[in-house]
Amino acid sequence: MHKNKAYLNCLQREQAQELWYQKLTECGFFKNLPRETILVGDARGRVTASSIYAKQSVPHYNGAAMDGIAVWASDTFGAQENEPKRLTLLTEEQTFSSDCCYVVDTGDLMPLGTNAVVMVEDVYFVDGGAEIIAAVAPWQHVRIIGEDIVANELVLPEHHVISPVDIAALLAAGVEEIEVLSKPKVAVIPTGDEIVATCKELKPGVILDVNSHMLSAAVAEWGGEPVRMNIVKDNIHGIKRAIFASLQVNDMVIVNAGTSAGREDYTSTVLSELGEVLVHGVAIKPGKPVILAICQGKPVIGLPGYPVSAMLTAELFIRNVLVARQKLPPYEEDKIEAALVKQIASTLGVEEYVRVSVGNVQGKMVAAPLSRGAGLISSLTKAQGIIRVGRGNLGLAAGTVLPVNLLHKAKPANTILAVGSHDLALELLGVFLRRRRENVYLSCANVGSMGGIMAIANNEAHIAGIHLLDEETGQYNKAQMEKYLPNKNLHLVHFAMRQQGLMVLPNNPKEIEGLKDLTRPEITYINRQRGSGTRMLLDYELKKSTIHSSQIRGYEKEVGTHMAVAASVIAGAADTGLGVQAAAHALGLDFIPVSQEQYDLILNFSTDDEHMNIIIDILQSPEFRYEVESLGGYDLRDAGKLIHFSKEN
Repeated sequence: MHKNKAYLNCLQREQAQELWYQKLTECGFFKNLPRETILVGDARGRVTASSIYAKQSVPHYNGAAMDGIAVWASDTFGAQENEPKRLTLLTEEQTFSSDCCYVVDTGDLMPLGTNAVVMVEDVYFVDGGAEIIAAVAPWQHVRIIGEDIVANELVLPEHHVISPVDIAALLAAGVEEIEVLSKPKVAVIPTGDEIVATCKELKPGVILDVNSHMLSAAVAEWGGEPVRMNIVKDNIHGIKRAIFASLQVNDMVIVNAGTSAGREDYTSTVLSELGEVLVHGVAIKPGKPVILAICQGKPVIGLPGYPVSAMLTAELFIRNVLVARQKLPPYEEDKIEAALVKQIASTLGVEEYVRVSVGNVQGKMVAAPLSRGAGLISSLTKAQGIIRVGRGNLGLAAGTVLPVNLLHKAKPANTILAVGSHDLALELLGVFLRRRRENVYLSCANVGSMGGIMAIANNEAHIAGIHLLDEETGQYNKAQMEKYLPNKNLHLVHFAMRQQGLMVLPNNPKEIEGLKDLTRPEITYINRQRGSGTRMLLDYELKKSTIHSSQIRGYEKEVGTHMAVAASVIAGAADTGLGVQAAAHALGLDFIPVSQEQYDLILNFSTDDEHMNIIIDILQSPEFRYEVESLGGYDLRDAGKLIHFSKEN
């Protein structure tokens, strides 16, 4: 068995980037760039390899700039509306002489002997002649040769990104083919015994290769030409052969996975044999195991296997290298200042990147951290921005105002933030909202009912889903809203009655019948996080049944959503967990009802914001009710009903 080395170093991100660019510059990666000749019509977005000069003038003849009559300008002098001047109309075959004219259309070649055009609006055609009521100056309404571009004049400089209007200018100047910088060819090599290429090959213990597709698309977006290779298994000789072969025909090689220090992580060893490993390990999270190497004068990057880590390290160490290689403008991210909805814990000495949703809540820009984890692909698709936690911090407190790098041209002003209890139907509300307002996006941060109430209290959310039972009255949500959210202009609107119960594997192999079975020593449980309405409901039902939480194996193990509970059960990580029936239905689990509960929305919108009325209208619509109730376990007969309205004093 081959023994791998531990990390060669663990540089700070700035040090790693500086060393990376320095070595790439020294090996000439950014100089003497290859070129190719392409048709001008195919050149949008490409970069000129050298300056381009006009092959002909634009226009290349003297042409009429207006519909009207072509004249010798001095023949028109003195003409005015109350004293029109008459000119003789000539045909194309007739030779020009004084006090004559020709009919011309815009773009026509100016007839010999003429030097101006009288607009048709100032001409009356009478008995084979033309009466004009306005004089023109020499070359008025005429596009003269070279007025726009003169032959041999510079049209575009070198290293210019070609736009649609540039294409028009080049073609007009007689340029049909141009030399552009060749797109860097980038090989993407997925590695690992645990990955497969198609869904048909999936089974327990193996995962689908999605990273190579994601990275290839990113390379293309950054102007490169991706070459996605076949999966290479965890074999040092196979990995070495794949990298060596890719180096022969590509400008850059990306190796995905195998970059850590495990027993089957061979990337660092292989790159050391093929060239020089500059960096193995950067003090960032996620993405620490990144490898930066130069082999045969070309950059080779080893990216971690988890999707979030792979994408982050590609953005940090590949994107700007590809952009610089093509002489494209540096990538610039839009930034805003926003307040954190909840605190973030971090590791001292490590620079951490956290993806967030961003929205403007009544004039306050806020950022809601998404679920963290190097393998959470959903955080990549839902994120609208990234925040950076400096290596000198142990974390950031809720309410901290800090810079947010916006992603995907995100528009916080068009984002509605839903922060609170998770519910599958909230995602459907977002779908229906987009149907009503195409530019509006609903972003959900699942922090539990109490987390949602606190977010509303701090003006850090537009919507909070809650289902909090008052044990004294047996009522839901109103008492908590009155207690924690006094003196605010808020609406508590009913969303649905939903069924909560225990989710178990199909056919219920452990024969779980109710909460009393959670005390059996062989039964393992998966719980929701503290502050969630589902956790509070469980505690309430346990108290009614005189069951202590210490009797439940797994009570302390927490996840953040109903779907995460269902996924834990289907994966065998737990025998059961409390959640909504729709989550059980979605993953094909059996469901044992425990309690029906009330799920409501707190709406926090200004009085002139139309979105609240749109949301209520959606909740009351038959189409929305049908789709939600089809999920299973929902009753929307009173959806959209106003339960409580609190007013600012």
